[in-house]
Amino acid sequence: MTQNLSTSETTDAAGDQSSPTFASLDPRSGDVIAEYPVDGPAAVEEAVDRARIAARWWEAQGFRGRREWLLEFKKAIASDAASLANVVSRETGKPYGDAFLEVMLAVEHLNWAAHNAKKVLKPRKVPSGLASFNQAATLEYKPLGVVGAIGPWNYPVYTPMGSIAYALAAGNAVVFKPSELTPGVGKWLEGKWNSIAPSQPVFQVITGLGETGSALVRAGVDKVAFTGSGPTARKVMAACAETLTPLVAECGGKDAMIVAADADIDKAVEFAAFGAFGNAGQTCAGVERIYVVEPVYKQFLDKLAATVTRARPGGDKDSTYGPMTLPRQIDIVRSHVEDALANGGRAVLGGLESVHDRIVEPVILTDVPETSSAVCEETFGPTVVVNKVRDLDEAVEHANGTNYGLGASIFIGDKAKGRELAERLRNGMVSVNSVLGFAGIPSLPFGGIGESGFGRIHGADGLREFSRSKSVTVEKFSSPLKLMSLERPARDLKISALMLELMHGR
Repeated sequence: MTQNLSTSETTDAAGDQSSPTFASLDPRSGDVIAEYPVDGPAAVEEAVDRARIAARWWEAQGFRGRREWLLEFKKAIASDAASLANVVSRETGKPYGDAFLEVMLAVEHLNWAAHNAKKVLKPRKVPSGLASFNQAATLEYKPLGVVGAIGPWNYPVYTPMGSIAYALAAGNAVVFKPSELTPGVGKWLEGKWNSIAPSQPVFQVITGLGETGSALVRAGVDKVAFTGSGPTARKVMAACAETLTPLVAECGGKDAMIVAADADIDKAVEFAAFGAFGNAGQTCAGVERIYVVEPVYKQFLDKLAATVTRARPGGDKDSTYGPMTLPRQIDIVRSHVEDALANGGRAVLGGLESVHDRIVEPVILTDVPETSSAVCEETFGPTVVVNKVRDLDEAVEHANGTNYGLGASIFIGDKAKGRELAERLRNGMVSVNSVLGFAGIPSLPFGGIGESGFGRIHGADGLREFSRSKSVTVEKFSSPLKLMSLERPARDLKISALMLELMHGR
């Protein structure tokens, strides 16, 4: 989508020319929803400076105080959820029901982070070991300071709140740069925070294009939480490397579904349709590849095609899914379908004719070579590849055959076998007999490996992701052995050698 950049001659109260703006567009029509400022490096640095001051106040609130503030934030969001869902729906084009579900999940994560931060991050005594038995050892988790969050457009509430909520609960201030496609969502969230704590800029939103995100990375934040493509993540990493700023990156996936011979086929089909075509396929942990064992392959494929035929893509309230939020993604979808068909794949439903200017109708492909871009690269559209495999071992081999490693799903009657297969999959998350089951459980970490990124949001790991561990020892009494000395007694060293042999040499 080409953003409408504007350098209009409007002036501010001081008579100075206003900064450039960009337009948020409705993907269903291309109409302008609103104009937002393009925050430059100076504005971004000012936001980070304000956050630095607010972070000290926020840390001083302690776990109990932050919990109460975050629960008020949660209440403010939940009590006006319909309004937020409408903003999401308008900026992304997704149906209202999908947008509302996203808001619900984000609220659940905010609630969990608020209630569990103390349990996960409070100081705790740890064993000192025999060699340091005279020391009392404590492990603490301290806030990082200011976290810079860069969010995506496909799930503009749920995904960034997975970083924002956990970073706030861990005691950090947050400066959030939403996608230029969904700035209204970010500003809505900021407005709700300001409605409960207007004098404490613990949560701020900056708006703009890619340059604004780059400015945030270089503005002295203590960690960056990024969600987006692998190529963009590499640019963010390079910028972070300049100042050794740590980064957590979620970079998409090419998630596979495995269907066993003893699976509940109707259930697998229902979840496959949802995972592949929900949100117009614009889901990093959705379903892009399906491997079905030979005995049930035709049955599964026929039922999936029949189910998806009933889908109604479009832009009205009754649509199954909406338009492509990012129009240039349409070219990628088209190229993947074209490559699959050119290399021997066949279309069971739809085809190249399904790819239109704004809407992509459902496409189901089969017999697609594993080397095709439709199998190897993230499509991020309402298409899915369903390939036949001889057995579950081949299914696992193919599922592990890309550079991505975000999530996966397995449909199988034998749940013990399902757990065994899950252990063999090279990724960060697996759901057995459901799709995206892990995404709705706040206590489970979310993240991948390889091209899907690194680090974790959600759960206890997500809270620790936005904290720094600190080790503290307090001597309880003087050690009987004088080893930490420039004048170490030979006797003490001899005793230590005997202890080492007795404790570890046998």
